[in-house]
Amino acid sequence: MHVVSDRIDVTLPGERSYPILLGNGLLGTPDLLEPYTGKQALVVTNAAVADLYLAQARRSLVSVDRVDVVEIGDGETFKTLDTYAAILDALIDKRHNRSTTVIALGGGVVGDVAGFAAATYQRGVGLVQIPTTLLALVDSSVGGKTAVNHSSGKNLIGAFYQPRAVIADVGVLATLPEREFRAGLAEVVKYGIIADAAFFAWLESHMDDLLSRDPVSLVHAIRRSCEIKAQVVAEDEREQGRRMILNFGHTFGHRGCHCVPAVPARRGGGRRHGHGHGPFGPPRQKQRPGRGKSASTDRTFGARHRGVGCRRGSDARRHGHGQEGDGRAASPHRLRRHRFGVGYRRCTGLHPSTGDYTRTLARLASTRAVQERFAAPPGKIGSSVPMGARQER
Repeated sequence: MHVVSDRIDVTLPGERSYPILLGNGLLGTPDLLEPYTGKQALVVTNAAVADLYLAQARRSLVSVDRVDVVEIGDGETFKTLDTYAAILDALIDKRHNRSTTVIALGGGVVGDVAGFAAATYQRGVGLVQIPTTLLALVDSSVGGKTAVNHSSGKNLIGAFYQPRAVIADVGVLATLPEREFRAGLAEVVKYGIIADAAFFAWLESHMDDLLSRDPVSLVHAIRRSCEIKAQVVAEDEREQGRRMILNFGHTFGHRGCHCVPAVPARRGGGRRHGHGHGPFGPPRQKQRPGRGKSASTDRTFGARHRGVGCRRGSDARRHGHGQEGDGRAASPHRLRRHRFGVGYRRCTGLHPSTGDYTRTLARLASTRAVQERFAAPPGKIGSSVPMGARQER
């Protein structure tokens, strides 16, 4: 029997705290989900994941009397109210009651839609997240954000709803396509940039191990990423302040998703989350006069090029990173009227005088706030307040 190598607790008020169980080969352990489920369960997954891991998930649900399965479409285009309604229809048709547990087995889309269904079915039922992509392991499965998209924007319909547990099995990454793996790795690098200089330095020196999917390195990277997110969520569950730091790079990236027309997605599938987000989405643009290229900028983009696998020129454009002068993607011309969100100014201390995106995140990486973050001791985010300090007080 495989054992849990790490347990990371997300500490929240009341009875909403929950564990992230981290290890290699956890899925399939017979008693793994017993503490977090009742007598009924509905597994929400997609066809690709079901072929690989549904049987293992069932072995972890041996204590559940009735296990039903609903398969949804694969990809962001299925993160819709229609998919959400299909999950509710399955819960109702199979006569699931308030003691049921929704098991989200898949990537970010599965987790978001299944989580929203769990949050609203009979005013809320149990939820367990079993992420099967690196991006979902370190980001979407932790923190309680659930949502579906609307034609007017991404994640406009949803709820904050925490799971009972997150099962973080790095073994599932062995079957993850390379592009999806690198998209998740971009999110891992983001945590080092915003929160932990020592972790970012470790990522720089262990990038080859991570790209070869060494289990020991992956466990460490996922553990530290989940620790950072858990501490941020514990301080600011509903994203009223500190949690906005986790959106570093996302404002630009989400404008390039299929559901938001402001910046068209690339032909041939568009951007993956990690390819359009973090410090990796926009291209390196011209520096403002007096703000020359800095060491932190080079480190940020160096991590991007190695982790995400994008290079300058045609390769970068093929991965959804428009270069300067490429009007179809990230040109300043298209972004001039889209102002920085308050979250960037509040959480990073960045005050762009121009109030627009024409300088992009390359300029953000060269500002004093981010430079100081690189030099800050581990366990600090932006300001000089240690992570978890509010909890301790």
